[in-house]
Order: sequence, then C-alpha cells, then structure tokens
Amino acid sequence: MNELDARLEEIRDRAAMLEERLADPAVLADPATLARLGKQHAELVPVVRVYEVLRAVRRDAADAADLAAAATDDEERGLWTAQAADAAAHAARLETEIRDLLTPKGTHDDRDVVLEIRAAAGGDEAALFAADLARMYTRYAERHGWGVGLLTSQPTGIGGFREVILEVRGNDVYAHLKFEGGTHRVQRVPATEASGRIHTSTVTVAALPEAEDVEVEVDPADLEVDVFRSSGPGGQSVNTTDSAVRITHLPTGLVVSCQDEKSQRQNREKAMRVLRARLLEIEERRRREAEAADRRAQVGTGERSEKIRTYNFPQNRVTDHRLGKSVHDLAAVPDGELDAFVEDLRAAERVRLLSAAT
Repeated sequence: MNELDARLEEIRDRAAMLEERLADPAVLADPATLARLGKQHAELVPVVRVYEVLRAVRRDAADAADLAAAATDDEERGLWTAQAADAAAHAARLETEIRDLLTPKGTHDDRDVVLEIRAAAGGDEAALFAADLARMYTRYAERHGWGVGLLTSQPTGIGGFREVILEVRGNDVYAHLKFEGGTHRVQRVPATEASGRIHTSTVTVAALPEAEDVEVEVDPADLEVDVFRSSGPGGQSVNTTDSAVRITHLPTGLVVSCQDEKSQRQNREKAMRVLRARLLEIEERRRREAEAADRRAQVGTGERSEKIRTYNFPQNRVTDHRLGKSVHDLAAVPDGELDAFVEDLRAAERVRLLSAAT
C-alpha cells in the first residue's frame, strides 16, 4: 500500500468513526460537540466519496488487464487493453482530485471578504476604472452565488469612485478573492479624452478576510468616533442629518468613514466591520513577516503595490503578471469572467501547499 492509500484508509476509518459518534444520543444532546464533530465529518466525506470511486475504477482497470492477458485473439486483447488504459487514466485523474481535496486550506479561506477598491494614479479615469472593477467583482460574485453589499463609497460626479468598499458573503469567498489584492492597471482611451490618446491608470484592490468579533478585540477606549453630515450624491436625508460616522483607531491611526446609510447606527456598524478587517490584516502581516525568509520568498510580500493585472483595451487583452497569462476577451473579464485567472492561481497555490506539507 502506497503512502496516499494508507492516508486515505485512515481518513475512511475516521469518517466511519465520526459517523457512529454523530448517532450517539449523548452527542446529539450536546450542540457544541455535535457541531464540532459534524464539521469534521463534513470535511472528510468528499475525500471518502472520491476514494470509493477510485477503488472501483482501479478494480475495473485490473479486471480489464487480466482479461486482456487471457484473451485468445488480437481484437479482443486490443479492446480489453484499451479499456484498461482508459480506467488507469481515470484513476490518475481521481488521484489528482483527491490530492487537491487533501491540500491544506488557507487560514481564512472560508471567510467572507471586505473588498476595498481605490483609485490611484490617473485622476478621473482611475475613478471610472474603480467603478468598473466594483462592477466586475459584483458580477463575479453573482456568478458564484455570493451576496454583495456596499459598505461605503466616495463617488465622483462622473460615475466613478475615489473609493468603494464592498462586503462579499458566501462559501469560500476569501479562497477566491484573496488573489485580487494588488495594483490593477488599465490602458485605454478615457471617455473624458477628446484627442483619442491612450491613458494608463491604476486602481488598488485589497481583499481582506472579514474578522469575527471574538478574533479582533477592539477596546472602546481606543476609538475616537466623530459624526458629521453626509456629502456627495444621495437621496432623501443625505446632507440633512449628522448620520455619517468616522472612527479613528488611536493605537494604529487607522481611520474608517461610512456615510452611505441614513442611520448613524448602521454607518457605525459598517465602519466597525471594515476596521476589524483591517486590524486582522495587520495581525496577519505581522505573522507573515515573522516567518522564515524562504517561506516569504515563496508566497511573495502580498503588498498592494505589486502590479498584478493589466487591462489593455486597444489590444483587447487582460494579462495577469503573476501567471504570465493573457486572455484576449475584454468584454468577458470586466463582466465577471475571472475564473480563467482565479482557478490557475488557486491551482498554483495548491501545488505550493502540497509541496510544503510533504
């Protein structure tokens, strides 16, 4: 029995043991234990299911090989040999699938995400591109069945955003969106350009795993809370009440403002969610910086200043610089078709994690 099969047998035995415990009346009467064991069992079930299919396919391959060896004519031998080869190829694909399932998940992969999009270099054109990226991520989230909410924004008068912060909720959101953090560059003729000259503008994106209250403790004494009148485009009640909230975290100097809601309480709640996410990011950055130099070299710095993707409209091309990969479909990518990049980035991460785990 090889190393992979030995590990799979252990997983199958543990899944069976957990299934028995989940049927135990004492466990059923303890919600905390039931939830903990149920989560462990749910994580093992996909692996066990694929392993059972793998065992059956391996048996098919062995049976076909035996029948090929026992065949009395070339035609029959060829049919069984081809069937054995197909089954062996299927088994190899299943083994790859299992290795992917066994890959350690990132610390926050199952978290919701606070997605911060900010115009950088390029003035009005950068603000317009920030709006384009906000729409791109909204469409990407919709394609995956996730929910998207606006936390706060600083709109411009021509339909752009100096800053827009979204909250994306769903299954394994951070596992997908964590690769979007960095500098996004656009090359195109702006709608505001009369001469037809191509401009280069940039927008920064930060994808932060949403922090839970118990994870990031915020002492109220460390907060300076200001309220002020909302400004910018809006509907009824905007500019008439002091509903906007600005929270300053004194130990770090972080400042978060929210003004999109009519209620001061709602703006404060949203601002606190953004603040907790940023504080969690600071802690994660400290942890990463404490790791060994070779580990940091493998994963990169994660700084937002790193240019990760270029959207070149004249050439109908989107290039991800981390992958060295280009897609010539600028109609689809801004409409949320990001899987061509995200899945390759996830695959590269799986390879790295598997290598680190072995």
